[in-house]
Amino acid sequence: MGLREEADQIIKKSIQAVLPDEAVAKALKGREFGQGKIYMVAVGKAGWQMGKAAADILKDRLEAGVVVTKYDHVKGEIPKTKCYEAGHPVPDENSYLATQAALDLVEQASAEDVVVFLLSGGGSALFEKPLVSGEELKDITTQLLSCGADIVEMNTIRKRLSAVKGGRFAQACEPARVFSIVLSDILGDPLDMIASGPAYPDSSTCEEALAIAEKYRLKLSDTARGLLRQETPEALHNVETQITGSVSDLCRAAASACEELGYAPYILTDQLSCEAKEAGKFLAAIAKTYQKTDKSLAFLAGGETVVRLTGKGRGGRNQELALAAAEGIANLKGTAVFSVGSDGTDGPTDAAGGYSDETTRDTLLAEGISIYEVLQDNDAYHALAKAGGLIITGPTGTNVNDVSVLLIKR
Repeated sequence: MGLREEADQIIKKSIQAVLPDEAVAKALKGREFGQGKIYMVAVGKAGWQMGKAAADILKDRLEAGVVVTKYDHVKGEIPKTKCYEAGHPVPDENSYLATQAALDLVEQASAEDVVVFLLSGGGSALFEKPLVSGEELKDITTQLLSCGADIVEMNTIRKRLSAVKGGRFAQACEPARVFSIVLSDILGDPLDMIASGPAYPDSSTCEEALAIAEKYRLKLSDTARGLLRQETPEALHNVETQITGSVSDLCRAAASACEELGYAPYILTDQLSCEAKEAGKFLAAIAKTYQKTDKSLAFLAGGETVVRLTGKGRGGRNQELALAAAEGIANLKGTAVFSVGSDGTDGPTDAAGGYSDETTRDTLLAEGISIYEVLQDNDAYHALAKAGGLIITGPTGTNVNDVSVLLIKR
């Protein structure tokens, strides 16, 4: 089996291990919800998968539900549930329409009822009722995406511009109780930041929000700047929360898959948070250090890198990481680097991530393609396509950050 085939197998087994179905079922099975009605709201890139798992468990107890997920992520009908697809990473009109449907649903709930709230990454864009105009929210989101802000910084801003983020959705569910099951896509699993915490008290402050706006010199209207000065709920008394999965689970699953293929795996970190290009160069540097090894090694890093936009090309953070590694691992025997988003999407592309090995740089040079110039234009997608380095999985049904892997095969 070649390196690329091994990479594909590691990716497949890793993602299968972190699908939310079993975790959702475990959280709901045998749970007593009283005699009231049960409503379900599932939000995020894994929204359909989580909603389907919950509906299969709740069966006739389910009164009604709403699922809000990314375009092309609805895989079929769910009983008693309306499924919506909406914009990501920038919210659109369907985001607002679907969110209003969820708010209309929970408005019916009484003190005897329960809202089962299933949350996964991507919810910040998909689940939104803006307190500024839709156009301004899109503009602010685009500014945050292009300036290199990390996910915590982005969500600190976004939750203050929303009627459902920062605990406000839980308030909208009152007097009903909320049982929240969360699939984490943020390092350290901060519940108030995952999808901007619709059902969790906010730990961030106005001062932090204003400092982020200043740091990145965000262009804000007076209305938006005024909202950054308003505090979000600091306590919620109607919510119980369980976390069902995170990037650490993804890393362990990938390490296990590597071991099955004969590699000695080493998890470097499950807290990777830096520019994608730098992460790729770092993995390439590790590859150089261990070239004299007489056994097969796998080095893994989980987390979420960022891309600083300097061009107008097409790609994503995982593709950029893999391409950035290609220069450093050129002509290194039996060496490959690949990086993949567990949700199956990487940036505004149909790829989940990217793969490069000892041949990638020279393959591109033969096509007249400079890796440096491609990275400056943020156009990793087209370069990797030329080198056969795109990883395409389709929507996976989960979302627990990314995993990057360096393989040295002996």
